[in-house]
Amino acid sequence: MPKFRGAVLREPGLPRPYTESRPLEIVELELPDPGPGELLVKIAAASLCRSDLSVVTGARVWPLPMVIGHEAAGRVEAVGEGVAGVGPGDDVVLVYLPQCGTCVRCRGAEPWLCETGGAANGKGELITGGTRLTHEGEALHHHMGLAAFAEYALVAEQSAVKVPAGLAPGDTCVFGCAVLCGGGTALNTAAIEEGQSAAVVGLGAVGLSAVLGARAAGADRVFAIDLLPAKLAPARELGATDVMVAGENAVAGLREATAGGVDHAIEASGTLEGFELAASLVRRGGKVTTLGLPGPGVAHSLQLAPLVVSGIDIQGSYLGSCATQQDVPRFIELYREGRFPATALVSHHIRLDDINEALDRLADGEALRQVIDFD
Repeated sequence: MPKFRGAVLREPGLPRPYTESRPLEIVELELPDPGPGELLVKIAAASLCRSDLSVVTGARVWPLPMVIGHEAAGRVEAVGEGVAGVGPGDDVVLVYLPQCGTCVRCRGAEPWLCETGGAANGKGELITGGTRLTHEGEALHHHMGLAAFAEYALVAEQSAVKVPAGLAPGDTCVFGCAVLCGGGTALNTAAIEEGQSAAVVGLGAVGLSAVLGARAAGADRVFAIDLLPAKLAPARELGATDVMVAGENAVAGLREATAGGVDHAIEASGTLEGFELAASLVRRGGKVTTLGLPGPGVAHSLQLAPLVVSGIDIQGSYLGSCATQQDVPRFIELYREGRFPATALVSHHIRLDDINEALDRLADGEALRQVIDFD
């Protein structure tokens, strides 16, 4: 196939502003035809997530050089031998964890913890084995099995979920990460029930998705909390019944309003302070679910006696405990019904050439999802 453009990271940890250091270089890339179990996808839209920023900063170590990007939507151009679920012309959402269906976690009904997909991602390879991307003959790694900040992606069939034709890719691209992680955490991991109360700490796109998930689950009261006052209005527009600036007043106000705390607290800030705040908001017997990803060295000194006396459950959530082939269509249907307005999770539309500027906005907390429009 002809050469195409994509964003390559060669050196993490370059200084800000990224508009000057330009950690992501736009270059011409090459791909072979799809092999067995693989798809060639023309990317229509891809969005930036804080996990992409953690690759650029070096907070999380990945094999380099790498074409990054792990949240996208597009159209299938070609398929390899043995692909049965999708075909050329199908619209797809790309998901960042391919679920093999055969490892011990997948067979144990926990595909969001797929060991085979996780191992391939960690090596910067496809679940079908090895890398495919090259630049002038140099092999490049694939971020999360996708390498989505490019005009084309060659992915394993397990990394793509077919969606109805005609949906806006600038909306559907966020279903591959933000919606699964936030909405899935509220509906699947936390399993919020109708009539319960919930608090969401951290109101980026994932946190706002958790607010939407809590409302979709039937929560009668949803508290949305963030350090930045500007983040509160979007949360209220998406269904939060109460919005608060993070701090001691938030804890006291919430506990008074709920007679002791909420049933569920979801931490979506990716910070130790956010986790501690979430843990202080639940009632006795309540549940804290953390989905933010702080740096690998961040640790918490858990006090065991208060944990036992309060009867609080604390759990992590990866990929919103989602089985992607079932949960992406589930969320897409909520979107089509108007119950999951993904458009509200997007703050900017950009070109691929503007990606380093977008990284600066992301680092400054000035953006929700920023969508790269390829079409």
